[in-house]
Amino acid sequence: MLPSTPYDVKGLLKSAVRDDNPVIFFEHKQLYEVSGVVPEEEYTVPLGQADVKREGADVTLVTYSFMVTKSLAAAEELAKDGIDVEVVDLRTVDPIDEETILTSVRKTHRVIVVQEVWRKCSVSSEIAAIIAEKALDYLDQPILRVTADDVPNPFSPVLEEYVLPSEEKIIECVRRIAG
Repeated sequence: MLPSTPYDVKGLLKSAVRDDNPVIFFEHKQLYEVSGVVPEEEYTVPLGQADVKREGADVTLVTYSFMVTKSLAAAEELAKDGIDVEVVDLRTVDPIDEETILTSVRKTHRVIVVQEVWRKCSVSSEIAAIIAEKALDYLDQPILRVTADDVPNPFSPVLEEYVLPSEEKIIECVRRIAG
């Protein structure tokens, strides 16, 4: 589980506690500063159910955790230029909500997977494989990925900013795929 909002943290954590299987719950340190609505009443977020955080028609961004924040910011910036980006928040990576991803790809015909880790043997690799196997005929452009560089994560904030995906890198990739 890799929540991106306070709402999802509460709902996913309750689902994790109630699940009979082992669950790994990751909290991103950058999200500790994020505030949001968290209802006091009882609710859960189902495991394996992605959330479309922003509807769009031109390009799909599939992402999770802190990269949802960066992807939404990039989508807002791109909207100023008339590029309508859909942002799909996976929320869990095992199970992966294939149907939400495929529905979005069939609608936009373009997809970029955004993740904060290396591209090899990763969630983005799995998402790309799912799309290639089940929705390749719907794509007008190749599947692209915005990921961290293939180096150890540096301690220096300046170097970390260089290595990790940024709003600017996402915008550049969307502009390339959107034509």
